[in-house]
Amino acid sequence: MDLAHARSGLSKDRLERITDHLSRSYVDPGKIAGCQVAVARRGHLAYFKSLGRMDLERDRPMADDAIFRIYSMTKPITSVALMTLFEQGYFQLDDPVSRYVPEWKDQKVWVSGDGDQMELVAPNRPMSFRHVLSHSGGLTYGSLLAALGAPDDGHPVDKAYARHGVRRGEGETLHDFAMKLAKTPLRYHPGERWMYSLSTDVCGYLVERISGKRFDRFLQEVIFDPLKMVDTAFVVDQAKVGRFTANYQRQPDKSLRLVDDPQTSTYLKEPAFFSGGGGLTSTTADYLRFCEMLRRGGELDGARILGSRTIELMCKNHLRDGQDLTQMAIGGFSETANTGVGFGLGFAMTLNQVATGSLGEGDYYWGGAASTIFWVDPKEDLTVVFMTQMMPSGVFNFRGQLKNIVYSAIVD
Repeated sequence: MDLAHARSGLSKDRLERITDHLSRSYVDPGKIAGCQVAVARRGHLAYFKSLGRMDLERDRPMADDAIFRIYSMTKPITSVALMTLFEQGYFQLDDPVSRYVPEWKDQKVWVSGDGDQMELVAPNRPMSFRHVLSHSGGLTYGSLLAALGAPDDGHPVDKAYARHGVRRGEGETLHDFAMKLAKTPLRYHPGERWMYSLSTDVCGYLVERISGKRFDRFLQEVIFDPLKMVDTAFVVDQAKVGRFTANYQRQPDKSLRLVDDPQTSTYLKEPAFFSGGGGLTSTTADYLRFCEMLRRGGELDGARILGSRTIELMCKNHLRDGQDLTQMAIGGFSETANTGVGFGLGFAMTLNQVATGSLGEGDYYWGGAASTIFWVDPKEDLTVVFMTQMMPSGVFNFRGQLKNIVYSAIVD
């Protein structure tokens, strides 16, 4: 790839600290199999490097065009998809979701008790599009996050999810998933708290219900094809299996265990459930194009996905009264820390870099379960994508460490 350091205002030598740090601290000691990093500023790619292995069992070096499971980095893409329908006048942010999913009109909020002894009340306000886009609608992840190492407190609402069979995966559909959620109570009154949840899978269902198109096809037509994201999909084509990475899980003894072999992965078969919350695979190059579209205010190479004012709206803090996640969040897991962090319509953002102890105030970002991350900084015209395949996320603070190196490489 052609790297443009002078035009980016980023020091080549200082960016090479990324290579040194990741090799020394993670790849060489075997803490991760391999990784890939792209850093661009003002639209100029200043750093791109593939390190380590994409498949330890087959001793395959990390390929520049490697395909990764991006898990929850699917969420911003889904959120953008839903907001394209906002721009067409299909809904206002504070419209109730039940306008398009009437089965949700009678949802109740959990107060106390368990099972048949639950005390439920009517919500103080209907769950809105704003709520599902910002994880503040009262939904949870049920017990699904336990598989990622998140604490499972056995909350009565999560038990209700299990009782009604709320799940993602083989044999499920977006429609059936949404109908099961209609039967489960909300954990809290919409808008009053924040909890990482199945909300973005609901956003995917809303895209399907409003547009009348299957969710994966909508993404292909409205986002992937216009942005030339040629390797982003819910299924890895057979011709691309040789580029598909292996996925590993960190064990208690700090070793890596293969949990998804690229040769036998479920991603090789088209799913019944197109998860807007975590189902996509992608490449660093593709996801960088998505980030560049966001940085440029909704347009890239002549393809406009959203208007610039819509992007600005999405990246504002939509939490009640401008609070941060420290004040609003419940639950023990998400892809961000809480202090000094807000949440918009599909992204977290740094509200106060003194509070967070990290650089990049005004950036917005998210991550995925296999430790992938990205961020976009509109003030610095900066986009960064980091890909690896190590679960669970949050074991290492890749975002904070990369921020220290990348921002210190800005020399103008």
